[in-house]
Amino acid sequence: MCSILKGMEENLVNAAETGSREWFKRICVFCGSRSGNRTSFSEAALDLGKKLAERKIDLVYGGGSVGLMGLISKAVYDGGCHVLGVIPTALLPSEILGESIGEVKRVADMHERKSEMAKNADAFIALPGGYGTMEELLEIIAWSQLGIHHKPVGILNVDGYYNDLIQLFDKGVREGFIEDSASHIVISADNAEELLRKMEAKAKAGEERRREANKKRRSS
Repeated sequence: MCSILKGMEENLVNAAETGSREWFKRICVFCGSRSGNRTSFSEAALDLGKKLAERKIDLVYGGGSVGLMGLISKAVYDGGCHVLGVIPTALLPSEILGESIGEVKRVADMHERKSEMAKNADAFIALPGGYGTMEELLEIIAWSQLGIHHKPVGILNVDGYYNDLIQLFDKGVREGFIEDSASHIVISADNAEELLRKMEAKAKAGEERRREANKKRRSS
């Protein structure tokens, strides 16, 4: 068992050294238009933005220039990567204050916003946020369960913000409402570096499974 765990850790380190860009060109981040009551939330958003920029990963997000959205978008943009913000026209007055960051795409409503964000991303990460962030996260998890996409979904669980939600997922499995296999959709970590490494490893494993399945189909 120790050798297996050591091998997994070596794979994660190697993935980080070669860069996430091999697996992810664009990551969609769901997060709040507020900063929350803890400085750790803002620090986590800035750190994730810097980690994405270091890996040359572009950002897709909700388009706001305030709260955690503003912090992560500026960090990625200042790091030299492309930022695509997708925002419904009705939210422009409340979520964009001053100059917008990067490319801003206006859409008709929230449904189109989520569709555009999902279409333009290779993976998804949720930072702390309110109802909107949680709704976006839950929908993208449901889409994965239904096979609509096969992209990694991560939760940056800053200071245990999502502990209760993760426990609710576990309860859903125990009570028979969530398949055990679907319980592995969500990847979580309390810091950006660990989360990105886990998501890289899952993307790599998924690609290897798909290649193996294709080989079997061709040989049958």
